[in-house]
Amino acid sequence: MTVRAITVDFWGTLLFDPPASDDRYRVRRMRDFESILAAAGVRVSAPALDRAYEASGAYLGRIWATNRDVPVDEHVRAIVGSVDRGLAARLPGDLLAALVDAYTRPILMVPPTVDDGAVNALSTLCDLGYSLAIVSNTMRTPGTMLRRVLERYSLLRYFAHSAFSDETRVRKPDPAIFLGALRALGAEPSQAIHVGDDPILDVEGARAAGMRVVQVTTIPFAGLDTHRPDAVVPSLIALADAIGRLDLDA
Repeated sequence: MTVRAITVDFWGTLLFDPPASDDRYRVRRMRDFESILAAAGVRVSAPALDRAYEASGAYLGRIWATNRDVPVDEHVRAIVGSVDRGLAARLPGDLLAALVDAYTRPILMVPPTVDDGAVNALSTLCDLGYSLAIVSNTMRTPGTMLRRVLERYSLLRYFAHSAFSDETRVRKPDPAIFLGALRALGAEPSQAIHVGDDPILDVEGARAAGMRVVQVTTIPFAGLDTHRPDAVVPSLIALADAIGRLDLDA
């Protein structure tokens, strides 16, 4: 066995909901912000919070476009700062914590769906001796909550490490996020395979890090003209076999 480590994407690979759908929690987030701020003596209208949420999205988008990321408390400060710049600079710790909780928790109320073959695939790969890590960009929901979603689906236990962009401050396709995860697993890029669905973030990103790639897609391998991976699987049910074949070919 020449492959030692396997890194796996979160969105579109293990769990399903387009990352942009994370914004569906906006109403709940801003309603809770309004209540929490009011209890602290800060009156902010719902329309003002909606505008602040939009402004924070533009701020985050500019950062994400550089393949960099910020921790979730910066999301919250960006929203509050769009309403009251002075308040954002002096947020007490308990108020910031309450706002962060309101901002991050909605995914637990309506979690994304999981690939039906995920548990079996990850269990099989661990039994075969591979070390696994999550390597994934986050949107508005941070890695702390995504781990809780993985735990809910009995998936977290299979991963020796997780690299979420809000914690690493680096986003795919920058190879640094992949290389950091491999260092944590004690593996070289030549000994690793990445599994993900996105042709740029996953395929090109992992290739730039010197890894081979299995793409999760219903497009046949022959139909992939650019950003071609080393193998394709339509779902995680077929993942262990695909990894095994690449390992033999190494």
